[in-house]
Parts: sequence; C-alpha cells; structure tokens
Amino acid sequence: MDRRTTLKWVLAAAAVAPLKGHLLLAAEATGYGTDPDLLKTYKAGQLWPLTLTAAQRRTATALCDVIIPADEKSPSASAVGVVDFIDEWISAPYARQREMRTLVVEGLTWIDATARERFKQDFAQLDESKQRAICDEICFEPKAPAALARAAKFFASYRDLTMGGFYSTPQGREDLQYMGNTPLERFDGPPLEVLKKVGVA
Repeated sequence: MDRRTTLKWVLAAAAVAPLKGHLLLAAEATGYGTDPDLLKTYKAGQLWPLTLTAAQRRTATALCDVIIPADEKSPSASAVGVVDFIDEWISAPYARQREMRTLVVEGLTWIDATARERFKQDFAQLDESKQRAICDEICFEPKAPAALARAAKFFASYRDLTMGGFYSTPQGREDLQYMGNTPLERFDGPPLEVLKKVGVA
C-alpha cells in the first residue's frame, strides 16, 4: 500500500471516529450493549447475570482448591475469591466467554457425574485423594485418553482461569514474590548464576 492510500484511510477513520464515539464498538457490542465503565466498582452479578448454580459453585470451589490448595505460604484459590472471578468471567456476554461458559459448565457436570459414578458422592464431598484420582486422568491434555479429550480440555482451561484469578490477587502476587512498581535504590543486574544458566555469561 502506498503512502497516499494509507493517509486516505487514516483520515477517513478519523472522520468516522467522532460519530457518537462508539461506532466501531457498537458493531462489536451488538446484542449486549456497551462495555462496563472500568473506573467504577461493580458487585458480582451487577453487570450481567452469573452462570454457576450453588451446586456448581461447590464443585468449582473444590476443583480450584485441588489446583491451588492452601499451604504455609498462601491461602487456597477459593479463599481469595477465585470462584467469584471464574463465575464472572464465564458469564460475560462476549464470544470467547460464551465458549468458555459452555466448556466450564460441561466440565463441572462431568466432574460431579464421574465422582458419583466412582465414589457415590459429589466431587466436593470427596477427600483429596479421590478428587486427585479423578483430576489425574485429565490434568495433562496431550496424554488424556481420547474418550476424555473434552474433559481434559475443560481441565486445562479451568486451571488457566484458576491460576489467572489467583495470581492477580494481592495474595497471589505475594506468593510469586512479585515486586512490580517497587522502586529500588540500585539494580546490579541478574545474578551471575542466572546469566550462566541462560548462556550469556
């Protein structure tokens, strides 16, 4: 594309942008309205109806805590509100979240059905060893049996949501020893052993 054509496109976009300020967003947002005001604080369920039932939340809570249990350094995933985060995320009316919603609801249903079939109890009622026995079959998607491919895809996605929710909390950042936005009096660069490990020293 030549420079003249590029300038024409830029000027055309600049002319269209002021039209109510939302022309491009409106095309993307058809069906659910405008995006939330990110400068406001909203309560769970205030922006859109939440998805998970009470029973599904119990299963979601148990599964979060299998993925990130409490230890001597930090609380469990559920203790810092990760289930609320997941419910809010999958309930959002965007295309990606709608796909994730179906996968998560199906996966929680599968987890509970499997627990009842094998152990005669819901997943949340099982002890840790039985919960892990179910999860171990689907926790590594590339090696999951073909019959469990969908369940393994669910687990991989749910684990990502759990980790994302947990490590974006103050407790999660502390667990990572994240020091972003903290001024340092001095910085001497990476330690020598790190530089050697990556082959630059």
